[in-house]
Amino acid sequence: MKEAISVLLLMRSEMMIVLTIVILLIMKVADTGKSGNFWLGAINAFLLINCLLGWLPINEGIAFGGMFKSFALASFGKNILSTGVLLISLTSTEWLRKCRHLIEFYLLLLSSLLGMFFMLSSGNLLMFYLSLELASIPLAALCNFNFEERRSSEAAMKMILSSAFASSIMLMGISFIYGEGGTLDFEALTLIMHESVLFVIGFVFLFVGIVFKLSVVPFHLWTADVYEGSPVPVTAFLSVISKGAMVIVFSSLLYHVFGALHTTWYGLLYMLSILTILTGNIFAIRQNNLKRLLAFSSITQMGYILIGILGTSAEGIGASLYFIVIYMFSNIAAFGVIAIVSAKTGNERISSFVGLSKSNPFLAWTMAIALFSLAGIPPTAGFFGKIFLLKAGAAKADIFLIVFAAINMIIALSYYLKVIRAIFMDTNAESFESIRSGYSYRIAIVICLIGIVGIGFVGNIYEFIYSLTKSI
Repeated sequence: MKEAISVLLLMRSEMMIVLTIVILLIMKVADTGKSGNFWLGAINAFLLINCLLGWLPINEGIAFGGMFKSFALASFGKNILSTGVLLISLTSTEWLRKCRHLIEFYLLLLSSLLGMFFMLSSGNLLMFYLSLELASIPLAALCNFNFEERRSSEAAMKMILSSAFASSIMLMGISFIYGEGGTLDFEALTLIMHESVLFVIGFVFLFVGIVFKLSVVPFHLWTADVYEGSPVPVTAFLSVISKGAMVIVFSSLLYHVFGALHTTWYGLLYMLSILTILTGNIFAIRQNNLKRLLAFSSITQMGYILIGILGTSAEGIGASLYFIVIYMFSNIAAFGVIAIVSAKTGNERISSFVGLSKSNPFLAWTMAIALFSLAGIPPTAGFFGKIFLLKAGAAKADIFLIVFAAINMIIALSYYLKVIRAIFMDTNAESFESIRSGYSYRIAIVICLIGIVGIGFVGNIYEFIYSLTKSI
């Protein structure tokens, strides 16, 4: 009995998500005709409880023969993801109120989040793969929740085909690794990993599958179309939650399990980081749809994260996780503005934001601050996040890589400032009427703004995140 209780405590975050899913299923079966506002309030309450419980102290340990591991970094990652999901839910109320299948939407969303939680705590390649599938498959269905729009169905199709392709490559890599090492356990693989032909081939296949999920060039071709066709809350979830979970797992796998293959993956990351930053910037400049622009922006941000991972183990993982926290607040704030403006205007083109500063200064400044953070302009936290990433990447004293990244940060200003110019300076079109937002929306946006502005000035946050890397 004590052992069962201890296992449940180790899996506290996962059990809370499962409990929420079961409650939602019961509520759906016993539907009494309650309004969308009632369901939204109830679901947000569950998400808030889950978020608060996650920040309580938790014991470290293993379960199921080492397949599930609870440690400080994984717990922090889960808490960040839970916070992000709550903020996305609060900032997407306008779209969610109109959703005909609200409970089904959250069932799929929470199922995907559950897969990410198990992925963060996986201690075995099989557990990692199954968790990744649980996180990926519901996302394809979520992409198709704009049922009246053809582009939403197209986004879902591209998502499921891309995920299937990446998963098959990853599974092939896992089979090579198991064939050479005779085990899938992370701790055992750490001890026996060496640069044999099968280990290297297996790792490369696994590597390709993971960077496909991260939209790293040249495995990024699905990203912009899926972002554009998906509902705004799903796009925010894909951009922030999904990629945040993958970055945490990816960086810990590289240094912990595949540390012996450092020469192999360092060269791959070096080349892909350059291609990813350059490609993301070039295509972002050409975009007129704001969701597509942020899609290529997220690709570029992944390139900067790869540079951070190229540094030393603790510093690279710490800088990447610190940047993910900042990226979460920045992107959720930006997509929150897109959600409420697109609900009013019916499109997400940059031209639909012309004159926003006149009628809705709060939304205008929110978008401006979020874009400044993504661009890395001081004093926003995005500036400090990119400084730490470049500092971690500079551990190898590669001047070319750091100069290249700095130049591309300047180039990126062109497309971020294009949006800000439309909001504040363009006067060719009449501004639309003032948009009213609910209290929950404003609270979530304020939290994001506090995170964007405040995190960079609180040095203890980076020190705390850096200390968590020692728990891997």
